Amino acid sequence: MKPFPRSIVGGVSLSRMIIGTNWLLGWSHCTRAKDKLIKDSFADPRRIADVLEVFFRAGIDTVMGNIQMDNFHQAVREAEDRTGVRAVVVSTPTFPTNPSTPVEGFDMNQVQRILDAECERGATFCMPHQCTTDAMVDRCVREIRQFGPLCAAIRERGLVPGLSTHMPEAIVYADESGLDVETYISIFNSMGFLMTIEVDWVQRMIRHARRPVMVIKPMAAGQLRPLQALTFVWNVIRDCDMVTVGTASPDEAAELSELSRGMLERRAPELPLQETRSKAAVKPRA
Repeated sequence: MKPFPRSIVGGVSLSRMIIGTNWLLGWSHCTRAKDKLIKDSFADPRRIADVLEVFFRAGIDTVMGNIQMDNFHQAVREAEDRTGVRAVVVSTPTFPTNPSTPVEGFDMNQVQRILDAECERGATFCMPHQCTTDAMVDRCVREIRQFGPLCAAIRERGLVPGLSTHMPEAIVYADESGLDVETYISIFNSMGFLMTIEVDWVQRMIRHARRPVMVIKPMAAGQLRPLQALTFVWNVIRDCDMVTVGTASPDEAAELSELSRGMLERRAPELPLQETRSKAAVKPRA
């Protein structure tokens, strides 16, 4: 099997498909009952490791999430032990903000404690979560306030700095201001789910970004079927950009791996289709 396509970000080689963790940790973007189902189904970290193992063996070694969550951290270590693959961890910690942060800056003692924990748990990339980034976006002055010192602290710890955002302008402002980041996380899907401006505008922003972009929510939290969703994103992003996918089982991990590999290799993926009684009329005769 050919290696899964890779990108180089901040000097680090990582798979162009990234393993998302919302559907493993309990954030369905659907209903509270769905969140509970996910948490109950994956309460045992070994169940999460079962999914990660399939991706790791397919050459997809990059995983995104909050590595400070114990079950996530344990699952990554378990999957590494099973496969011998060293994961590339894109961690998205929260750095607390308050009304004084835009002017006075982050509490650097608190920042250092968070970064100590990130390093201890084996993070490769440190990308402040959207709840931190977007709280600091200032449209009036076109900058992300106080992120310079935060990114410098991340860099000093040997972590690769980036940022996670739901606001496309955050990427534009980071580029304009020369913020010391190596990559961005941005929502992108064909239906515009959770996106603040039109899909074509976000697509242009991604293509013009000065750094590689990690696309998230390509399947709109399960509202788009994988074939339609991935055909769109893989064909409109750049070769340096990445796609983050969420799955709820090892079988889904295998399907998404092969589906994306087929698209990137410009061939039909080798996947059996789902069966229902209505398909009998369109199946070829034996």
